[in-house]
Amino acid sequence: MAADRDPLSDGADGRDDVNEGDRDGTRTTPPTPPPFRAAVDALRSARLRPQIEVEPTPAPKRLAPFAYALEATVVDGEQDLADGRLVLLHDPAGHDAWRGTFRLVTLIRAELEPEMAVDPLLPDVCWSWLTGALQARGLTYGEPSGTVTRASSHYFGGLSARPAASQIEIRASWTPREGLGGVPDTGSHLSAWCDLLAQVAGLPPAGPGDASVVTLPQRRGPQSR
Repeated sequence: MAADRDPLSDGADGRDDVNEGDRDGTRTTPPTPPPFRAAVDALRSARLRPQIEVEPTPAPKRLAPFAYALEATVVDGEQDLADGRLVLLHDPAGHDAWRGTFRLVTLIRAELEPEMAVDPLLPDVCWSWLTGALQARGLTYGEPSGTVTRASSHYFGGLSARPAASQIEIRASWTPREGLGGVPDTGSHLSAWCDLLAQVAGLPPAGPGDASVVTLPQRRGPQSR
């Protein structure tokens, strides 16, 4: 897998088992490696801020021998402010592009104020939010890769009553450094990812002393749930 390949372009078979190996009925499913099982358990047990709803979702099947995925939504009352997906990939044999045996891949999306969407510094700022969220948690990682995309929609004809809408999209991947037993601190990486998701959604910092977080101002018209 190339480091910046879109994880959402691959198929998923609807199962949320931690082992997403080849299950075509003609091959025996390989046993789940203990490091991957421990990494998934850490994701499942992470404690996150209450405004972020997280649940398992089917993982891509062909990016790595083992994969586990989560999807999250930033919620404010009955409104969704941002959403995202985080995929944990594992190849016990290692991967040259990853420079490790684990890889985290993400997609995050949020609506923007139209005037913010034209800010030329916005992509650089959004990328710095990702690296800053990881660094703020004291996490080490390698081979970061990704894109920041902004898009605007304008409506005409029968849809002309709708206001123009702008969206920011962050696609990224990085290699979490492995700790004891070859297991990365996936729980902390998930917390950092949720920090980024909350930041993109415009939520205030979770910690009272975290003055380093610069949040995106609340945008108009978040989606109704």
